[in-house]
Amino acid sequence: MASTQPHPIRVLLVDDERIGRTRLRMMLEREPDLKIVGECSDGRAAVDAIHEHDPDLVFLDINMPGVDGFEVLDRLNPRHRPIVIFVTAYDEHAVRAFEASALDYLLKPVAPERLARTLARVRERLALESSTRAGTTDCDETPAPPRFVVRSRGRTSFVAVDEIDWVEAAGNYAIFHVGKLNHMVRETMTALEARLPRERFLRVSRSAIVNLRRVKELVSAPAGGDSAVLTDGQHIPVTRNPHEVAERLAVL
Repeated sequence: MASTQPHPIRVLLVDDERIGRTRLRMMLEREPDLKIVGECSDGRAAVDAIHEHDPDLVFLDINMPGVDGFEVLDRLNPRHRPIVIFVTAYDEHAVRAFEASALDYLLKPVAPERLARTLARVRERLALESSTRAGTTDCDETPAPPRFVVRSRGRTSFVAVDEIDWVEAAGNYAIFHVGKLNHMVRETMTALEARLPRERFLRVSRSAIVNLRRVKELVSAPAGGDSAVLTDGQHIPVTRNPHEVAERLAVL
């Protein structure tokens, strides 16, 4: 089935063995509709890379030092997980892999014909998700934007999504920057990323989610590093690929 994706399928490779990542990358680079956005050699880096790059598809090794493949999935918001294909040298994890909602389970070394069948399933899944999303955008009414309840010093405030300029991580808390006011909420960035409308908000780094409607421009510092400049002049560091941010701003 041909892919109906409006953009290349964004792929992340996670394997603690370089030779395994290299072999898989070489096979995937033959596919014109795939774009490899990153590689990781351990589970902790994988979690960060998934948050940063927002891939459509992750090829995920299971046995890795520190954080293994299953723990990587446990650290992700279930509502916004990418498609996951487990790649491992051992077959005893197959049942648990499918219980974790992995789309497929590949044994090393991955055979080209087996990978082709897996990619066909990925394209079908993404095409179905794309058509489902398109069907939900034809509603006659647009839902009212959600509000967040913020309690501080005996007072309860209500912050509408449209009022938020950007969100800053603060340990197990997050800070809503709303004009000249700051509101602290007991929410993780991952949870807020799932609750905020994805068409208007974008996580530009591990510690910042910006309201795209507040972004005036993207700038690069002479010494390196990129920033999103908000309409009020604030500079928010961007570690996400600035071209991705620019693409999102262009279609807003």
